[in-house]
Amino acid sequence: MTTQFIDIARRAAADGQITAEGLLALRREGWGDGIITRAEAEALFAVNNALVERSPEWCDFFVEAIGEFVLNGTPPRLQCSLEEAEWLISQIDHDGVVDSMVELETMVRIIERAENVPDRLKNYVLDQIEREVLTGTGPTRCGGELAATRITAAECRIIRRVIFASGGCAPAAVSRFEAEMLFRLKDATLAEENAAEWDDLFIDGVANFLKGFTHQNAQLSHERKRELEAFIASGHKANVGRFIGRVIREVPHVGNHFGLVFGKKQPSSPDYAAIAAEGEKVTDFESEWLESMVDADGEVDELESRLIARLAQGD
Repeated sequence: MTTQFIDIARRAAADGQITAEGLLALRREGWGDGIITRAEAEALFAVNNALVERSPEWCDFFVEAIGEFVLNGTPPRLQCSLEEAEWLISQIDHDGVVDSMVELETMVRIIERAENVPDRLKNYVLDQIEREVLTGTGPTRCGGELAATRITAAECRIIRRVIFASGGCAPAAVSRFEAEMLFRLKDATLAEENAAEWDDLFIDGVANFLKGFTHQNAQLSHERKRELEAFIASGHKANVGRFIGRVIREVPHVGNHFGLVFGKKQPSSPDYAAIAAEGEKVTDFESEWLESMVDADGEVDELESRLIARLAQGD
């Protein structure tokens, strides 16, 4: 932490504004040692809460700096632990609401950049979007208000970014929680003039949940990555063979490469094409889930018809 950084942030918070010179000074001090500390990140939240107007330049800096602290402030890099997620939410949700679009954008960008983030953070972001859509109130970066029970292009973009993010439930994979949220939004806004992007988002999202394919080791948890990095850093040669065995077991497709290098025959890799094809099939459980979601309001609406047609195309 630099004293200069904290002083600049405190003056800006007291004044309720940040000048171009002040923002440049924060950049210089913040990136001077290549690390954003928790104290510096909390000082930036204090500034953001106090600002009367948030310029695009401030928003860009805030998103970048907070993301750098959450994802790279402590090892392993590009990972958000549950503790860090709770800290971030506490900074944003101190008054029970997301006050500004820059705070929402900060969370979304972290989910996009991260290799993995806890469900707590992903679900919190989606809950905020759902609340904004259903209540018609909430911040936007340009300072506008959301129309009640209407899904705007801004909401569509944020939802798509979150549910298909690398840090989501799996890279580019939609979870049941997210698919059910899409159904709730559809049912609540069916008679409204939603953004043109909404129809494709609903169909793409639910179809991905039902027919998407995700390898069970597509993501490493925060704890598992810390364990592996600590193992590599330990430098114990006696553990190299054990480490290679772990890699082969956890990431099966590398097995053949190790076999070529060390002259040992490795077990044949799984047939991922066959696994993916199997994943595209709608199971009995998924079919029952879909039927219950469609029957919830007692009718099949246009979007549900289009979804069913999309699913039938692959059969």
